[in-house]
Amino acid sequence: MTQTLLIIGAGAGIGGHVAKRFARDGYHCVLVRRSNQAGLDRMVAEIEAEGGAATGVLLDATKPEVIEELVERTERDIGSITCALYNLGAQIGNRPLAATSAKMFELGWRMGTFGLFRLAQALIPHMVKRGDGTILVTSATSAVRGNAGQHSHAAAMGGRRMLCQSLNAEFAPQGIHIAHIVIDGPVDAPDTLGRMLGDRFEDYKRSRGPDGLLDPAAIAETYHHIAHQPRNARTFELDLRPWTDVPWWNDNP
Repeated sequence: MTQTLLIIGAGAGIGGHVAKRFARDGYHCVLVRRSNQAGLDRMVAEIEAEGGAATGVLLDATKPEVIEELVERTERDIGSITCALYNLGAQIGNRPLAATSAKMFELGWRMGTFGLFRLAQALIPHMVKRGDGTILVTSATSAVRGNAGQHSHAAAMGGRRMLCQSLNAEFAPQGIHIAHIVIDGPVDAPDTLGRMLGDRFEDYKRSRGPDGLLDPAAIAETYHHIAHQPRNARTFELDLRPWTDVPWWNDNP
């Protein structure tokens, strides 16, 4: 049976590195992202060059039925989705309340919470029939601590965390592993943090000092470990940060 990893939100940072790590372990990786066909093709080619198997899919996960159709198509045409990573970001930028439109707030919810709900509703019945499966969920500090200018993001990520808790409560007894992973710091990713900072990205990296940014390859190792934990010692929630950063529970808002 082909083991398949489905990644929704497969950029050049966490998503792409998780795909490479799982592909080295024999998984067929289905990489899903909204845009940048050239970047998607490059990631697939890099995995194949290392002897792995990958398929790239461009789609907008906020559109009706696309996640559901993707799950069914993958299960039918590629193989059982033994692990899924919901890695879709929901950051619309630092905006005061007056500058956060209802449409923008809702977009954060659709990416942060509703998309995960749709993935779970489409995929978990397949996993329950098999009696096993893992859903890894990338999250953020905003899931556990709101802050000024983060109205949409905090609400979306807080909802993501609560949804993970609810899924875990219902399906862990049926063998399904749900893991909520708080990324509590900046990630060295060119198409997320790099895009946000633009020309200031390299200067920012230098200002953080050695190992001052989260390494997406190191994050991928942690994700791989969580996905392969034995049933009698599984992680539900975990947080990651660079050694230079103060943990969210000790930091001031």
